[in-house]
Amino acid sequence: MNNIQPRFTGKRLIAIAISAALAAAFVLGNVIGSASRRQAPSLIPMVSASNGASGTAALATSFAAVVKSAQPAVVSIASTKVVKTNGADEGLSPLFNDPMFRQFFGQGRQNPFGKPREEREQGLGSGVIVSPDGYILTNNHVIEGASDIKVYTSNNRELKARVIGADPKTDIAVVKVEEKNLPTLAFADSAQTQVGDIALAIGNPFGVGQTVTMGIISATGRGNLGIEDYEDFIQTDAAINPGNSGGALINTSGQLIGVNTAILSRAGGNQGVGFAVPANLARTVMNQLLKNGKVTRGYLGVLIQPITPEIAKAFNLVDARGALVGEVTSGGPAAKAGLAQGDVITELNGARVEDSRELRLKISQMAPGSSAKLKVIRDGAPREISVTLGELPNEKTAASNGNPENSSPDGLSVENLTPQIARQLDLPSNVSGVIVTDVQDGSRADDAGLRRGDVIQQVNRKPVSNTAEFDRAMKQAGGKSVLLLVNRNGHTSFVAIAAQ
Repeated sequence: MNNIQPRFTGKRLIAIAISAALAAAFVLGNVIGSASRRQAPSLIPMVSASNGASGTAALATSFAAVVKSAQPAVVSIASTKVVKTNGADEGLSPLFNDPMFRQFFGQGRQNPFGKPREEREQGLGSGVIVSPDGYILTNNHVIEGASDIKVYTSNNRELKARVIGADPKTDIAVVKVEEKNLPTLAFADSAQTQVGDIALAIGNPFGVGQTVTMGIISATGRGNLGIEDYEDFIQTDAAINPGNSGGALINTSGQLIGVNTAILSRAGGNQGVGFAVPANLARTVMNQLLKNGKVTRGYLGVLIQPITPEIAKAFNLVDARGALVGEVTSGGPAAKAGLAQGDVITELNGARVEDSRELRLKISQMAPGSSAKLKVIRDGAPREISVTLGELPNEKTAASNGNPENSSPDGLSVENLTPQIARQLDLPSNVSGVIVTDVQDGSRADDAGLRRGDVIQQVNRKPVSNTAEFDRAMKQAGGKSVLLLVNRNGHTSFVAIAAQ
């Protein structure tokens, strides 16, 4: 069994005996807030303060004041998504569809007809309010693929939420509720977090209600766990359980130092090894989602690997620090700059590179087009190489429904219309727009009659020539009806997508 349990949504329940009670307990509020899009706020400021605990300071006897201040900014998030099944386990409790249950007890009873059918799958997680006008930070896996998202505040209000953007590679997402003057949590500088600092985890484990647990920072910079593509986790022994995903890990000043994401457990529950995405990384991803609607990453164009003691000895290296270049992508930025297979990268922009994970993470956080000044060891001799970074290819665009392509909450996925695609569709050379690559069944776009291969040339009578312009136009429309000019088989017509 894989002992890492990175998914804390409600479907991954641990104790069979309490699952039914948990499902009932999470129906909380009565008020459903309407959702309409607004302009994204200015970038969220970072508080320039560390945990600040002195080694000689006496341990506080109570953190009640800190918790009282922070709790209102932590919310519970319930998500619903429609999944297709093969008809297995007809008539059985939804509990028996839990992957953890199946791992121990098999696949269960098969439906003799085997007909696929759609089911609504419930998820449970937490989130952190980061702006007074309703922007909430959470995990991608909490809201991924959700058709309906509800946020429950600490005073039991129920609010409808929509996804602003998500980054599966770091498991960070931003959702929005249409409210004002909400309580918020300030960001700490998570780089100042030290092993031994006291940490408090706030969330809604198992759906029992908002819960606070205490521990210490057990480690920083944890990676190579296979949980996410980009890992720089803060490890803590503060109790984290299913339902805590997306919740807050705070310091004793009440500032956000991390977003709780995963646990390492043999039983599926807390065993003192929990992981949180550092606040600095979460804030960087969030600001890109708010500003650009997606996350772009620098691209070096190499395959790198850790340096083991044996490799260090073979390369006559002083120690095992740095990243070994195992392969250089032909035609990539590194190849153009002269980086070679067998080079050992020891510094990036004047800062020491400890290992391949750190180099990969730092490159990913640099902007495409920026310069990466590398210090490398080649055949025992040091040299410096300057590389102009490209943009990481095949990057998943932030999408409200978790699709890898550019997507809108109307169930529509689009890509840029390239000259090659235009020729394949026999479109005139002067046609510009975005091409529909997928239409979600039962979505507003599906109801409007849109289909794959349609080229959207206008949104609300304004031309769109690429996915970025399409995104902006759809965001400006919000949940209102949208008028599209669609080119289908060389002929144009208007298509209206109904309001939410």
